[in-house]
Parts: sequence; structure tokens; C-alpha cells
Amino acid sequence: MNQFENLNVWKKSMDLVCEVYKLMKLLPDNERYGLISQIKRCSVSIPSNIAEGAGRNSSKEFIHFLSIANGSTCELETQLLLTVKLDFINKDQIDVLLNSCREIRNMNYSLQRSVKQS
Repeated sequence: MNQFENLNVWKKSMDLVCEVYKLMKLLPDNERYGLISQIKRCSVSIPSNIAEGAGRNSSKEFIHFLSIANGSTCELETQLLLTVKLDFINKDQIDVLLNSCREIRNMNYSLQRSVKQS
């Protein structure tokens, strides 16, 4: 259906994953199999679902996977905010990531609208 590598939302979400992985090195080791694992998983889910949807055979399926990617983006935002609430990281350290999440969500919504209209 679409070449996911050409989608700006996919590129931006790939960059977000890299930044998330760097930030996770700052969390305590005892969170390796808890919050760190969950944050990494949902961040990877964003570009993965965009790519999977782009590889599907219909616009309806593509939109469905874009919707899942949006859910993962919201999940990531929540978990990043939780790291602050648990005093693992300060708010300044996640602000750039939260802004990226919001931008990715907006780009994703725009892409969904565009796919629906085509």
C-alpha cells in the first residue's frame, strides 16, 4: 500500500525510539524488567504499527494500525510522566520526548484523515 520508509511520521517515531532508549539508561536497574521494558516496548510499537499498517492491503486496515500507533503514543506519554511522578527522572528530561509524542500524534491524525479522504 504505502512505502512506510517515506512517511515522515514513521521517520519521526523511529527517532523517538532512539531517544527513549537513551533516556532509559538513566532509570534504576531494578526497573529493567518493569517500567523500562514497558516504555521501550510501547515506543517500538509506534513505528512498528505504522509500518505494519502501511503494508496492509486496504486503507481501512492502514487506518486501524495508525490508530494502534496513536494508542501506543499516548501510552508512552503516560509512562514517561510516571517516571517523573516516581522521581526517576525530572520533567525537563522528558519534555522533548513529550513534545515529539504530541507531534507524532498530530502527524498520525493528519495521515489518518488523508487516508480516509483518498
